[in-house]
Amino acid sequence: MVQFRLPMLPAADEVPWSVVVNDEEVSLRIESNAILLDVLRDQAGSLGTKRGCDMGTCGCCSVLIDGVPRLSCLTLAQEASGCSITTVEGLADGHHLHPIQRTFTECGGSQCGFCTPGFLVVISALLEDNPTPDDTEIKTAIEGNLCRCTGYQQIVDSVRAASDILASGEAVGDSTAAKSDPNPSYGAD
Repeated sequence: MVQFRLPMLPAADEVPWSVVVNDEEVSLRIESNAILLDVLRDQAGSLGTKRGCDMGTCGCCSVLIDGVPRLSCLTLAQEASGCSITTVEGLADGHHLHPIQRTFTECGGSQCGFCTPGFLVVISALLEDNPTPDDTEIKTAIEGNLCRCTGYQQIVDSVRAASDILASGEAVGDSTAAKSDPNPSYGAD
């Protein structure tokens, strides 16, 4: 057998990259051909952004770039330079969950959870633009996100419930607050 050594491609140049990720300024040196998904996960520490298909068909890697949903697996990091990026970690306001995060847990919108970050990001953009979407608008917004567990009805229910919270003006409580006494009889006589 004859083996031929293929010429090596030159390494990508490193370039400066500055963005705002979840309201935090981030300045890094990245490879000029780096994919946004890899930079967010490997260098910026945003592990909530999931790698799914690497082909733009599942939506697991969805992030908001200047408020617009984008697939980070199909976006060169340099395209987002100077932009504001929101990942699933940036949806909550401190200990206060975004309404869609709360309702996903209450309505069963999340099963195994792998696709959940992408859904939450895309739905948060929908609710920002349209706080009271109808079912057709909800289904259109999430059509680029795949879930293999829920069958989608619980996701639609979650969006409706989040919409109700937004319409009512109800504040989403502190997610770290105690929900119940884990030891109700402790210390009782």
